[in-house]
Amino acid sequence: MLFRFCLFCLLLISAVASAGPAVRVLALFPDKAMLEIDGQRKVLAAGRSGPAGVRLISADPERAVVEIDGVLQELRLGSAVSATYQKRQKRELRILKDISRGGYFVDGLINGQSVRFLVDTGATTIAMSEHQASRLGLQHRVDGKRVAVGTASGDALGHRIMLRKVSFGGLHLRNVAAVVIDGDSPRHVLLGMNVLGRFDIDQRDNLLILRSKL
Repeated sequence: MLFRFCLFCLLLISAVASAGPAVRVLALFPDKAMLEIDGQRKVLAAGRSGPAGVRLISADPERAVVEIDGVLQELRLGSAVSATYQKRQKRELRILKDISRGGYFVDGLINGQSVRFLVDTGATTIAMSEHQASRLGLQHRVDGKRVAVGTASGDALGHRIMLRKVSFGGLHLRNVAAVVIDGDSPRHVLLGMNVLGRFDIDQRDNLLILRSKL
């Protein structure tokens, strides 16, 4: 009997821990919304987070888009959401080696702009040339900080910047550090360890497997 009671308690705790917050829209404004989150009223501006980590992505007089436990929900005035989220599964990304170019490449986005990353475990951060930064619309000389950079070809100068959003293989990251290196090198945008460190890396012959860490 005691065993069954303990088992029930463990199941109850597990269920409570996985329950997402209850969110309801009380009022909508341009780039702002009044939300009720688990009974707490909060006015949030777009990009800000409230109780239980609920984040307001955007808002207008008709609807609000909120992020709850990494899931985007579109809510209208008076509507509500209350969901139970399962534990996130490990992501696994398999990348075949590009034999002609001698590296592992993966398509992704930087600040919404398409880019092909070269996976580089020797790079500390995402790194790119001035040419790549210009193509992506990055104002590295205005927004960045001048730094010295160690490269495979020796020491160089560049600018450290913050990327608003980086996406690839179903992974979405915000406020990611990167370096823009003076000149035309590297030829490709390097996906460095500040991102790759989130994965367990397994290389087999011409296959690179990235498994997300929980």
